[in-house]
Amino acid sequence: MELDLGCEAAIRDPAGYFASARLGGDVQWSERHRAWVVLSHAGVSAAFRDHERLASDRVDTFERAARGRSEAFHRAVEMLHAWLNFRDPPAHTRLREPLAGAFTPRAVGGLEARIRAIVAERLDALAASEGAVDLSADFARPLPALVIAAVLGVDGEEREQFQAWSDDIAHLVFSLRPGGVAEEPVARAAAAFIAFFSRHIERVRAEPSDSLLSSIVHSPVGELEQIELIGLCTLLLFGGHETTTTLLINTLATLLERPALREWLREHAEADETAVEEFMRIGGPARTMPRKVRVDHERGGRLLRAGENVFLSIAAANHDPEVFARPGEIDLLRDPNPQLGFGWGLHYCLGANLARLEARIALRMLLERFPAMRPAGVIPPLRGDVMGFGRRPLPTRLR
Repeated sequence: MELDLGCEAAIRDPAGYFASARLGGDVQWSERHRAWVVLSHAGVSAAFRDHERLASDRVDTFERAARGRSEAFHRAVEMLHAWLNFRDPPAHTRLREPLAGAFTPRAVGGLEARIRAIVAERLDALAASEGAVDLSADFARPLPALVIAAVLGVDGEEREQFQAWSDDIAHLVFSLRPGGVAEEPVARAAAAFIAFFSRHIERVRAEPSDSLLSSIVHSPVGELEQIELIGLCTLLLFGGHETTTTLLINTLATLLERPALREWLREHAEADETAVEEFMRIGGPARTMPRKVRVDHERGGRLLRAGENVFLSIAAANHDPEVFARPGEIDLLRDPNPQLGFGWGLHYCLGANLARLEARIALRMLLERFPAMRPAGVIPPLRGDVMGFGRRPLPTRLR
């Protein structure tokens, strides 16, 4: 079986596809991806923690992509130097320090009232709509962007702008071949982000506030360079709405397609926490995480050589029958649920607690406000690629 992590079967039926794939071993070479692929939950979680032998740093890859390109494109790559998910220690440690404490369960819990207010505003806007709505464009997409903008202390009114910039930056961020990415959209988006955050950074330098942006700028653990500040803020803004948006879209699609499941969840508020973990397991935004082999070593009975690429298949790990009973089924009470959608170890998602809280509040308030919601047409099938899932419209009648 030739492994193809982005094929239709791997996306639509991960439990079945990866059950067959694992017959070839938990670590396999994929000629299609020109990379080693790790499939088991144990293997993926161990690889996430093994930063001594597997590198996360993609700065060199982005730098190669920038060769011969414009100064504006170089600035985009320079901005990505501050993205934690692309860095290893000591750079990762230095960049993460200013964020210590910002996303702890206690700190995130303090945002609950603000998140509820933002969700209520979006639900009021939906209620005012006549006819069908698109829960993707009208709810799942704007909501996380408004939340992370509020947390950072930037202009939520500029949401549509920075979402468009994020879409353009995503072409570079999610590309397995950055050298082939079109230059103009990436350069334009980077220039817009730099101007946007430069303005807000200067504002909080002059007038400190209780925002996350202000705490980063005035961090006592060591001042970051201006482009590092901008890059870190761009990562938080990008990650804070892109990942939660995808989780909400996939979750809402599942609930719209399965009325019995939707009704069960509406009647069982006590299951909200375990339900979000299960939706993250089956429809979280990340499907694969790339790594680079630092030194020759054996993994899963295979010899991996320095310089080779490794794909950590989160989708396969989250459907491993050694860890998850009936992995192809949705169990909203599944507990424990050691899903790896937020990563593991050093690169565990910084905003995981915020994403969980947003999803729980958004789903609960939506289900209670519109108990009769149902599809207003055909829900497009799940789309995706090697790295993650794509967006899709969710035509919905609320009453």
